[in-house]
Amino acid sequence: MKHAFLAAAALALFAPVGLSSSPARAKGIDGPIAVALADPLRPEADKERDGERKPFEIIDFAGVEPGMTVIEYSPGGGYYTRLLSRVVGPEGKVYALVPAGFAQREGALDRINALAEQYGNVEVVPADFANYVLPEQADVAWTTENYHDFVNGPDIAGINAATFAALKPGGIFFVEDHDAPGTGVSATRTLHRIDAAAVKEQVAAAGFLLEAVSDVLDNPNDPHDVSPREVEPTSDKFALRFRKPS
Repeated sequence: MKHAFLAAAALALFAPVGLSSSPARAKGIDGPIAVALADPLRPEADKERDGERKPFEIIDFAGVEPGMTVIEYSPGGGYYTRLLSRVVGPEGKVYALVPAGFAQREGALDRINALAEQYGNVEVVPADFANYVLPEQADVAWTTENYHDFVNGPDIAGINAATFAALKPGGIFFVEDHDAPGTGVSATRTLHRIDAAAVKEQVAAAGFLLEAVSDVLDNPNDPHDVSPREVEPTSDKFALRFRKPS
């Protein structure tokens, strides 16, 4: 009887309780995101970062679901690549886009290629982010903590336009980055941050509609005038979900 009570209490924690409840919590502890987080192939170093990156809430907010096709820009070490691969599942696909110039460096793709071999639905694609064509349109385009780097390139408007073209009607463009309120794009090189307002303006110019803003990665104690690496436990980040009109 005691065990039955505990089980019921545990389930109650994940039951919808109205409009104020967390969407992630409503997914349940056995949903695709939770299963992805429990993936035995995930490195311990990735798991140790979960507390600050909050992947459960972020993936849920971004709207990634089983069967979807996802474009991930600049996957880095593959922290989110692994999770997105598991969430979309065998019927889905993850295109891990890496800058064409970076891909030409010796050994630059070794780590992400090894990951792709582990996860059968991940394809590594060296590309010009402002001018590429994939075999299919995607449901979600995803960038975490690197949009500010794209702004430093020659054609951020081209990247946003290419993203718009690469998505299906109704597709999602998810952007997460280190915030620098009131700075526009002036802190992208010096502090590796960007003003969320600047991102909203640039992405909207490509035709996207801002659908939702998440505060799950807010850190009010971040002074915003130092590198994100200097902020404990982590920087103040914004998460934005844009939608391509149907």
